[in-house]
Amino acid sequence: MSVSAFNARGVWAIYKFEMHRFKRTLWTGLAVPVITTSLYFVVFGSAIGSRMTAIDGVSYGAFIVPGLMMLSLFTESIFNASFGIHMPRFTGTIYELLSAPLSAFETVLGYVGAAATKSTIVALVILATAHLFVDIRILHPIFMIAFLLLIAATFCLFGFIVGIWAKGFEQLQVIPLLIVTPLTFLGGSFYSIDMLPEPWRTITLFNPIVYLINGFRWTFYGTADVAVGTSLAATLAFFFICLGVVAWIFRTGYRLKS
Repeated sequence: MSVSAFNARGVWAIYKFEMHRFKRTLWTGLAVPVITTSLYFVVFGSAIGSRMTAIDGVSYGAFIVPGLMMLSLFTESIFNASFGIHMPRFTGTIYELLSAPLSAFETVLGYVGAAATKSTIVALVILATAHLFVDIRILHPIFMIAFLLLIAATFCLFGFIVGIWAKGFEQLQVIPLLIVTPLTFLGGSFYSIDMLPEPWRTITLFNPIVYLINGFRWTFYGTADVAVGTSLAATLAFFFICLGVVAWIFRTGYRLKS
């Protein structure tokens, strides 16, 4: 498709519609992460953090900030993207969408772009809230934003796949609650995996969330349990896998037309 044929108006229509749904629950959507983050710092930062020594020269309260951001980013990205595409399937308006003069790329761009915007806003709100409790320094701010957007886009693509796969609203919660959240807690969100004895440390390295969290933490403090190049490669690999699956869905019509 040529650049001149790009349907920017169609993409903007999807994006605007999805963002309008976010605005309707704006205060609730932002209040929840603020309250949750505050509670994490009361429990982990004050009760537990005061008993722990610095990790790689970083106070425990500051150390858990990237993990908190990633925990919310994962769940928000998956939920927003999956719910956004599942609703048209549930109401039957998916057929109007498929018959519209929009390519698969334009459709995905609208939905994933809106979902990524929402989850990124929530992550930045968590960062601002955390700054009220601990002193946070970001050594590589440009890389931090780039990594944040890449991970948001990746998990929004993953959420888009979940929204197509799910046959009901109950299934939308299965992967985020039973798979992604446990892997995030076990992926070094609130501790360094170097604290783990063998063989648990080696086993933890098979958790893909470890690489995403450590790559993001490196942008803050310049230190991580996994090399930043490895983290970036793992994130990009997950991104392109999700992109390939989405392309396959539109090529085959998997659960889009039935």
